[in-house]
This record gives sequence, structure tokens and C-alpha cells, in this order.
Amino acid sequence: MDRTSDRTPQDGPPHLEVSAVSLSAAVLPLLAAGPSPSPSPTAPTVPSLKEAHESATNAAGWVEENWSTWLAIGLRVLLIVVIALVLRAVVRRAITKLIERMNRRTGSSTGTALSGLLVNAERRRQRSEAIGSVLRSVASFLILGTAALMVLGTFQINLAPLLASAGVAGVAIGFGARNLVTDFLSGVFMILEDQYGVGDSIDAGVASGEVIEVGLRVTKLRGVDGEIWYVRNGEVKRIGNLSQGWSTAGVDVTVRSDEDLDKVKETLSAVGERMSKEEPWNEMLWGPIETLGLDSVLLDSMVVRVSAKTMPDKSLTVERELRWRIKRAFDAAGIAIVGGATVPLEGAPAAADPTAGVAAPSAYASSVSPQSVAASPIPPPSTSK
Repeated sequence: MDRTSDRTPQDGPPHLEVSAVSLSAAVLPLLAAGPSPSPSPTAPTVPSLKEAHESATNAAGWVEENWSTWLAIGLRVLLIVVIALVLRAVVRRAITKLIERMNRRTGSSTGTALSGLLVNAERRRQRSEAIGSVLRSVASFLILGTAALMVLGTFQINLAPLLASAGVAGVAIGFGARNLVTDFLSGVFMILEDQYGVGDSIDAGVASGEVIEVGLRVTKLRGVDGEIWYVRNGEVKRIGNLSQGWSTAGVDVTVRSDEDLDKVKETLSAVGERMSKEEPWNEMLWGPIETLGLDSVLLDSMVVRVSAKTMPDKSLTVERELRWRIKRAFDAAGIAIVGGATVPLEGAPAAADPTAGVAAPSAYASSVSPQSVAASPIPPPSTSK
């Protein structure tokens, strides 16, 4: 009987035995050989001479194809920069020469004393410096800004977004700094129109005094008491210049209504004639001292007006000296000057005493006087126990 028929089911199929034997035969040699070595890192690939030659050839070819474009762009940028710098220097020099010529022309035309006082050397110098500074700054901004845009256009940069952004930013800055822009523009027109200058006495509405500095944004004034006012040019709505042309010195002399007008006029004329011949008043006075006549007539007084044309900003000085001389001349001539309280006329009855009609004070006016206490009502008796 065959041996395969004697195997029980627990023995398993015969192919499993063959597979186990073959597997052990394959694993044993590997275990005997030990653990497998780890893989070594990959070494960097060194380009060959042929590859390096090809790379260099490609780079040289690319440079050879584009060097003309690069050279053209560089020369164009260099030419734009050189032209802009030369044009800027020429324009600035022309502006400087123009300002100097204007100063020389103004200086040569100031032959009279009036024109010499209107435009003095310091005023011309500061005004010309301010105008020249503004013109040079505007010219430099326009020339250099145009050159910068041309350089960007040379590199084929789209300037439309840049210009649009600059326009929007300019509008925003203009709205945000409108007061600064207003001050700057007002200062430019004040200087160009020569409304006032250093040394002028002006009334700017918000402040008044002598101009000690004129700027494009702020004008600096020194007041009568020595204080310094900083006035923004945009806040000035009106300017009263007391130092241009000539000034008028006016003195009102108040005398009694019974004075002899001819005597008063002769005395005032003698004072004016004598003062006009003495120094330094003969230089400050640009016209004769005139007695204009009666300015007002009242019951007990009358006002005589005296006027004279003087140098700019010298009217107060002339008025003080004229009052001094008129008072001394009137004292010598026996003419009384009325001022303040009304002077009673000679022979007129004296005014009644204003306190004559006032009643004597009453004893009942005081609440603590014996009369007031005696006359006060008796308080009711207290009902509390």
C-alpha cells in the first residue's frame, strides 16, 4: 500500500514541507553573511569640460545678443542726467543774474529821498533772495522731476500708475495741508507784489508792529512793547503799510471859545515855520506845517487842526515835538489850552454844588442803630413748653 495513504490529516500537505526547507536554505546564507551595509550618500556630480564649455558659450551668446541694448540704455540715461544737470545749472545762474540786474536797476532808480526810503538795501536784498529762492526751487523741481520720469521711461517702466498715484497723493496732501499751501502762496504774492518789507511798520489786522523778517509762510513783527508776533501769511486779510509813501502828522489844539482866532493862527504858524527850519525836523518834514482851521466849535471850547506831511513812520515823533512847541508858544502868548474837564469862562457864575440837593443820611438806614432797634416790631411770645 502506498505511503501517502497512511498520512493522517494532521500531517498537512506535502508542499508545505518543501517550502520550509527551501526558505531555510535561502535565509541561512544571509544570516551568515551579517547585516547589510547602509547605502553611501550620492557624490556631487562634477560637470564635465564639455558641459562647462557649452554653458560659457551660451552666456557669451546671450551677452553678445543684449550688450547693444544695455549700452543704448546706459548712454540714454547718462545723456538725460547730463542734460538735466546742465540745464538746471544754466537756469539757476540765469535766475541769479536776473535778480542781481533787478537789484541794480532798483538801486540806480532810487535817486530821490522818497524812493530811497521806500526801497532800502536790506529790503531789496531780502526780497530778491526770497524771490530767487522760490524761482530756483521751482526750476529744480521741474527739471529734475522730468529727468527722473524720462529715466524710468527708458527702462520701459509703465508710468501711468505712478503718475496716477502721484496725482492722488498730491490731491490728498493738498487737502490735508491746505493751510500750509495757503500760507505759502500768500507769502509768495506778498513778496512779488512788494506789499511790505523789513523795516516797515505795518498793521496786519491780527497784529501790528515793525517787520523784522519776511518769510514765505510766516511774517515776524516786533510790537510797540518789544514783543515779537509771528503772523501766518494766510491769516492776513488786509495790510496797512505805514512806511510807504509819506505819513501825516495831525495835532488838535483845543482852546477856549473866546480866544482870538487870528492870534491863535499866527502863533501856530510861527511855531510851524520855526520848526521847519531846525534840524532834524527839516528832514522829517516833507511839507509845511499848515493850520487847517477849526475842526469843531462847542459852547465853551473850539478845536484847531494842525497838519504836516512827514517821512514814513515819523508822524508820531513830529506830533510829539509839535505839541511841545505849541504848548510853550501858547504859554508865552497867554493862550489857555483846554483839555479834559471843561474850564469855566471868566465872569461866568460858578456851578452849584452838586451835593447841595442831597438829603442828610437817615439814622434809620442802619439796622443796628438805636432808632432802628426801637422801631423794629416786637417778636411774638414762644409757644413751646
